[in-house]
Amino acid sequence: FEMFLTDENFWSVFFNTITLSAMVLIITFPLSIIFALLLNEVGHKGYKKIVQSVAIVPKFLSVVVVVLIFNSLLSPSNGVVNEIVKFFGGEEIFFMNEAGWFRPVYIITDIWQFMGWNSIIYMEVLASADQEQYEAAMIDGANRWKQTRYITLPIMIPTISINFIISIGHILNLGFEKALLIQKPSTYATSDIIQTFVYRMGLLNKNYSYGTAVGLFQAVIGLVLLYIANKVVNKRWNTGLW
Repeated sequence: FEMFLTDENFWSVFFNTITLSAMVLIITFPLSIIFALLLNEVGHKGYKKIVQSVAIVPKFLSVVVVVLIFNSLLSPSNGVVNEIVKFFGGEEIFFMNEAGWFRPVYIITDIWQFMGWNSIIYMEVLASADQEQYEAAMIDGANRWKQTRYITLPIMIPTISINFIISIGHILNLGFEKALLIQKPSTYATSDIIQTFVYRMGLLNKNYSYGTAVGLFQAVIGLVLLYIANKVVNKRWNTGLW
């Protein structure tokens, strides 16, 4: 514990983890809710099922396959993204080799892979909503926005609260495999997170006690954040885990 608490490299890694985790949570968490709300507005059931099925498929792809797909798309030589950039007069960008692009690439892969899957639970909540409330609101002259604000969102609040608390508890547990596969030595400044740091220090360098101490520290921080998030949600909406 003394070793990592006084290790400048660890605190750099800790900052990277907190920054990336916060960005992932702030960006990806609302997107699943927004996607569910938009999909709920689709009237054609067949089209809705097709869109939902297509959005869920990436969740079942291996992380290795996902990284390979994005490596191909973002390749500086013949990647689709760089071809578009060059078409509009820009210079090719080494997305996978530049530290500044690690976080955007990681977040985009997370959105593509998990947004559809995470929206399933919200779709189920919306499917079980009392339609009489919407009919009464329409009679009273409420438009779609007001129906969403005063009926749909309050119905979703308990589910959103529970998912938010769980997400806060796991805020330091980023995808180890994806980070390890995407990162390069040139991107360590932003891509080296607690999981890859523990892997390198604990397994590759065979410093097992150091890796265990960092892992325990990570678990304790997660537990504290979970308790705080539950306290805040209970105070605001009274829909916490306990």
